[in-house]
Amino acid sequence: MRPIGTATRGTTHPNRLRRMDRWIAATHGPALRRADAPVAVDLGYGAAPWTAVELLARLRTAEPRTEVVGIEISPDRVAAAQPFAREGLTFRHGGFEIALPRRPVLIRAANVLRQYDEGEVAAVWQRLCGRLAPDGLLVEGTCDEIGRRHVWVALGPEGPRTVTFATRLGSLDRPSDLAERLPKALIHRNVPGERVHAFLRDFDHAWAAAAPYASLGARQRWITAVRALSGDWPLADGVRRWRQGEVTVEWTALAPRGA
Repeated sequence: MRPIGTATRGTTHPNRLRRMDRWIAATHGPALRRADAPVAVDLGYGAAPWTAVELLARLRTAEPRTEVVGIEISPDRVAAAQPFAREGLTFRHGGFEIALPRRPVLIRAANVLRQYDEGEVAAVWQRLCGRLAPDGLLVEGTCDEIGRRHVWVALGPEGPRTVTFATRLGSLDRPSDLAERLPKALIHRNVPGERVHAFLRDFDHAWAAAAPYASLGARQRWITAVRALSGDWPLADGVRRWRQGEVTVEWTALAPRGA
């Protein structure tokens, strides 16, 4: 079968996806532990396999039996990754079809759909979710080149569940700075009248109101702003994750209108 999809630019850097990986290990660890043979996929890992190597190490802190398969649509990238293969880490040629003998408990697709049209996203999500194990999770999103700012959507076999915003707090001027890293399903919806635009507007207002807490550090200001947001927006996490520079919102609260 010819792989489904097109090659990404392939740019990647060590430690770029650390925020996403830590969130996955913390929130999806129980599902990994419940699986008989947990398999995770790093889809579209790029010209170098750093992200797959790091994903294995981070997921094994949650479940030591986890195996990671790096999948790339470029045969040259698969060949270049082979020296990094080891126990629990393999590399395969493929695309969105995820042609594996076992359904994965996790598919991570970071910075993959950025190059696609917004209208193509739903079909890709549906295809990838259809390959998940019953307790599986698809994490699809975007980050900057050195991993300071991320936004990702988490989806189960039934479809999208949540949207997570994550940042290195010391790099943040205001929360809406994260808008440039919205995943493809949302980035063109950051306009008046759309839910994600309203959320980022309210987040900026809460951040401004929390300015007096900046003297205690950016973390305390972030926590205070997120706590204020929780009165009007359905957040799916708590202070433990907020302290990491994260906030997770129910997908239905941010989903594009008419979607």
